[in-house]
Amino acid sequence: MKRALLQLHLSVFLAGFTGILGKLITLNEGMLVWYRLLITVVSMYILYRWKGLLKKLPWKGIVQIGGTGFIVALHWIFFYGSIKYANVSIGVVCLSLMSLFTAIFDPLITRKKFDKAEMLLSLLTVAGISLIFHFDTQYRTGIILGIFSAMFAALFTVLNKKLVVMYDAVNITFYELGIGFLGLTVVMPLYLYAFPVASLLPSLRDLGYLLILSWFCTILMYMLMVHALQKISPFTVNLCFSLEPLYSIILAFILFRENDFLKGGFYAGLALILLSVALQMARIYRQSRRGGMA
Repeated sequence: MKRALLQLHLSVFLAGFTGILGKLITLNEGMLVWYRLLITVVSMYILYRWKGLLKKLPWKGIVQIGGTGFIVALHWIFFYGSIKYANVSIGVVCLSLMSLFTAIFDPLITRKKFDKAEMLLSLLTVAGISLIFHFDTQYRTGIILGIFSAMFAALFTVLNKKLVVMYDAVNITFYELGIGFLGLTVVMPLYLYAFPVASLLPSLRDLGYLLILSWFCTILMYMLMVHALQKISPFTVNLCFSLEPLYSIILAFILFRENDFLKGGFYAGLALILLSVALQMARIYRQSRRGGMA
């Protein structure tokens, strides 16, 4: 359990840099995600093929994993769209709603009972987002996109929980992102028609940021998260990822001085979200002492 929690928090720390890189990369959200997946999938194929880790999976498994991978692509597009239309702080704080969507999706998909404690803790996060939405009206489009991002992220984690008991982390991650890339490639012509860009190629600086985003904040992060899911519940994983905004916000304040543009409602909402995380961490600790899965 301790090792799984360490892997989880390291993956959260790496995830905290994704918002910063999304702000630094000048590509729009669709092209950013397409290049991120391209670099990630090619890198994983070379690495895992060299190590002999890739395995052929049955078609049924590929379909299940592929559908989950496309959900990841949608999550990233909405996430970076939230950052582009608002800022890093708003985009990442909306991910805290993952806990609410997980508390809803997990019982529906796994057919277990709804956890009242999870729902109540999630409502604190909803209250926090509502405060930000109400007071920082200029960021409402970014917040709406961020809410969809959180929904797809929660759905991905719940579905992934079912996959980790059937397949190993290496193949799950590769097939998810690989098929997600193929799915996104199919719809990219329509996306570019709706949101045209001046150039399809990234600059050298953007390419450098994309490599960091793909190698460290994607491959390493998702491997750590998938391993953690073998010991830790989807709700706990998503709630721990509520700490991601804290890392990203601190970096955004330092690098982009976003604190100069945020109002009091943002800080009040963030306080409620952090309270939700703290209460859940205390709940996890009590459960782990009783020997249950966190």
